[in-house]
Amino acid sequence: MYIIIIGGGKVGSGAARDLLAAGHEVLVVEAEPATQLEINEELGEVALLGDGTEVRVQAEAGMNRADVVVAATGRDQANLAVCQVAKQRFNTPRVIARINDPRNEEIFGAVGVDVTVSATKAILSHIESELPSPGLIHLLEFGRSGLELVEVVLTDDALSVGRTVGELDLPPNTVLTLVVHPDDRPEVPGPDSRLEAGATVLAVTVAEHEAKLRSLLTGSG
Repeated sequence: MYIIIIGGGKVGSGAARDLLAAGHEVLVVEAEPATQLEINEELGEVALLGDGTEVRVQAEAGMNRADVVVAATGRDQANLAVCQVAKQRFNTPRVIARINDPRNEEIFGAVGVDVTVSATKAILSHIESELPSPGLIHLLEFGRSGLELVEVVLTDDALSVGRTVGELDLPPNTVLTLVVHPDDRPEVPGPDSRLEAGATVLAVTVAEHEAKLRSLLTGSG
């Protein structure tokens, strides 16, 4: 795949390094000459000097043939501009954006960004995973679709323990996608799959149904 990364800071350069190692064609667009030089010295001639929000620079980078564009600058406004141009002018199939302020996430979804990555949300998810009380851990959001992947660990007193998936009254637009049993055995759950205490459940749902899904899976008797 041809992947363009706008922003050559730690996030952008780190992504470029891993993607190149995986065999992809990568171009980093970086506005700071010193940073661009550092990237080229480490990774080869893969960094283009320029303002990645400018259409002229994006055209020079070959955005018209890019499979993926990653907006990875430290400024949400710049990342939003990159995403808008990539989607609306160059018809880029997949656009991924770094979001520094989670409050801006809805705006990115409105312009058609496929995937948003928020460091703040990632940190909160790790904190949630360490809390002793049961709950939903957010793992991934599927861009403008509004769908999200969440994780739940079933406690001994959860009302869902001992019941089959078919017996659960799942909310609309909610699917249990994977159950990892206490013995680390993975299972794609069907209607007859029985939930056990200590199992980890992955589900796809929408934000408006989180509360019901949480209550259904983790509610105690």
